[in-house]
Amino acid sequence: MQSASPVTPAFQCTPSELDQFREDGFLVVRGLASPSDVEQMRTITDIGLRDQIQPVEYEAELRYPGAPASTESEGGRTIRRLKQANSRGFLFTEWMMRPEILNRLKQLLGPRVVCPLAHHNCIMTKQPKYSSETGWHQDIRYWSFQRPELINAWIALGRERPENGCLQVIPGSHTLILDRSRLDQDLFFRSDLPENQPLIDSKIFVSLDPGDVLFFHCRTLHAASRNTTNETKYSAVFTFRAADNPPLAGTRSAALPELLLTPGV
Repeated sequence: MQSASPVTPAFQCTPSELDQFREDGFLVVRGLASPSDVEQMRTITDIGLRDQIQPVEYEAELRYPGAPASTESEGGRTIRRLKQANSRGFLFTEWMMRPEILNRLKQLLGPRVVCPLAHHNCIMTKQPKYSSETGWHQDIRYWSFQRPELINAWIALGRERPENGCLQVIPGSHTLILDRSRLDQDLFFRSDLPENQPLIDSKIFVSLDPGDVLFFHCRTLHAASRNTTNETKYSAVFTFRAADNPPLAGTRSAALPELLLTPGV
């Protein structure tokens, strides 16, 4: 019996998908990473976690709700992120330059696309028992670019569901101008303010399967709960900008080199 041929992903967003992204600030495209890609990315992740290959970020370092109190306490060496994912395997760079990825980024950002290595460029791990909660926030809060117009690509390396801490997003929040009074001192969107509650109540859970990719605007409000299952959730995340939207000199956003994904354009 002949096996079914693998599904070839389309090489660009449809008009309705582009409209959805512009309206909601996010878009899910199914199966943009092949099973082989996912397996290889997970192998890289497993090695990084097993050997604690630096640079990494520990849950205890951020001290988000649910995280261990310190790196010396129980669960204190639980890794939250494997940083600098592009340096852990060429597959990540090769993957983002494929037509099905790069063409979509060009539709969303313009003909010249750059991948900053100073932001995201990581493998997120949400581990059982010691994973923390991430409050509502916009990624642009600590980034410094000429315009707050960047896009993240979140690659699911396993099933992502509410029970293991999948992302929650607030549709349309990328278009809002939020008054500083609605944020706390760390620039999280305050869930304790009555005026913020209607917006939070409009959240949706983004359930993903292995190989699915979530594209979301850097101003889209998003959050994630703890992982209440017995299995670790893995996701790779990268950020992209238009070539005419450079980081501001002297800021953290300009601290590392960048990848020009469309040379010669």
